[in-house]
Amino acid sequence: MGLAFPESPEQRKRRLLRIFLAAAMIVAVTFCFASLAKASDPTGARTGGVSDVRIDKSPEPSGEAAVILEQVGKTRVSLNFVWLFLGAALVFFMQAGFALVETGFCQKKNALHVMMTNFMIFGIAVVGFYLVGFALMFGGVGSVAGGALGGGSFLTRSLSIGGWNVLGLKGFALSGPAYDVGIFAFFMFQVVFMDTAATIPTGAMAERWKFSAFVVYGLFMGAIAYPIFGNWVWGGGWLSQLGVKAGLGNGFVDFAGSSVVHAMGGLAGLMGILVLGPRFGKFKGDGTPRAIPGHNIPIAIVGAIFLVFGWFGFNAASTLNAGDLRLAVVAVNTLLASCFGAVSAMLFMWKKTGNPDPSMSANGALAGLVAITAPCAFVPSWSACLIGAIAGVLVCVAVFTLERRFKIDDPVGAVAVHGVNGLWGVLALGIFADGTYASGYNGVGSAVTGALYGNWGQLLAQVIGAAVCIVFACSVFYAFFRLQDRLQGIRVSPEEELRGLDETEMGVPAYTDVQDLLTGS
Repeated sequence: MGLAFPESPEQRKRRLLRIFLAAAMIVAVTFCFASLAKASDPTGARTGGVSDVRIDKSPEPSGEAAVILEQVGKTRVSLNFVWLFLGAALVFFMQAGFALVETGFCQKKNALHVMMTNFMIFGIAVVGFYLVGFALMFGGVGSVAGGALGGGSFLTRSLSIGGWNVLGLKGFALSGPAYDVGIFAFFMFQVVFMDTAATIPTGAMAERWKFSAFVVYGLFMGAIAYPIFGNWVWGGGWLSQLGVKAGLGNGFVDFAGSSVVHAMGGLAGLMGILVLGPRFGKFKGDGTPRAIPGHNIPIAIVGAIFLVFGWFGFNAASTLNAGDLRLAVVAVNTLLASCFGAVSAMLFMWKKTGNPDPSMSANGALAGLVAITAPCAFVPSWSACLIGAIAGVLVCVAVFTLERRFKIDDPVGAVAVHGVNGLWGVLALGIFADGTYASGYNGVGSAVTGALYGNWGQLLAQVIGAAVCIVFACSVFYAFFRLQDRLQGIRVSPEEELRGLDETEMGVPAYTDVQDLLTGS
């Protein structure tokens, strides 16, 4: 038996580079072949028209009627384009909110490092989503946005097992038939949702995460992990088929992403924390947690306000159709859940600690938003209030439980806000959906109805979806972070952590004292 010699860091780097280059070549060849396929409608000239307003089986219009209907159809589709772009802009602005919340809750010496991860996650994860992730997620969805963006069914290739769809296989790098204005508009809206999921672990894993390791994570999240589960829920995948194939309500339903976006991001952050371990000094020798105060709670509060503002695009624009006036119900439910979440968290902390606790009040508002994101289109206003109020208390209990019982060091409470309340949101849908909306959702003729209104099958579908989300996210991300830690190392050295990541990883502090500049120190 030969002797096994440990691999040197240089040898490891060369091996990883070879793997990366081989993967890049495979991807490049795939895109070359995909790009040879004919584009659909890259100019928009054929998108929107008579077919978008004509009632099925109605006579073919002619003359002046045809001209009028052509313009009406074009206007209808154009309004839907504008609605999606407005929603995408609002969701993108949430990135500023995340950056401020996370930075304010972290220490001064790491402020720029936290800001940089929030800034760069968008660019890094979008690269992966554009090249690979969008096709895996939506490559078999058929017509995008239910036809609200015009065009035909261009994304029609799925990987299926026994009739259950598990992955999309069309639209890599938005090439071939995906070169279409409707699909580009849909991509623009979907990519900012992916970014929201990707940015959640930047708070959970803050203050000890190597920036180089963060970069690799961003590509993995955007290209592989998020799109796979997203396909199962939003891309025509097997969880959405639980209704038509297993008779469970409308299948697993998540209107705007309590599970697809928030639970996925929160659980990914939890797995990262388990591999990283707590920050130095967070726990005493007997396991008692020490408080490590954030350096600027006011900017965290401002960040929370930005997030509430952007969330109206997150939820209401998920109708994908400006003519779907249910968006008014979605927007009001979003507002109510956020407000009730903030108030219930404030009251809970006031009772528990004797102070209203601004940071937990902010997290209560965000928890309410996360929880209402799945059921916002399907529940009456009183349910939205109750869902938000429960979320506000749940986030406080979860923060204390995770920290004190399980020794989870989450500087911003991301796991409690997004992971715990993302799961609560999809279960709440299965309970409170009132059957007044979305007949035909996921191919089922009836409207989405929860257990409170007699449909226990919907609640079972929601339980299955939540369980799958937990198993998938935890297993995939724990394996990813463990492997990455073995190959690359994901935590900074103790010396770097103590000095601060701004100085050691960014090379520049977030704040410079004027006196230091004058003295040259």
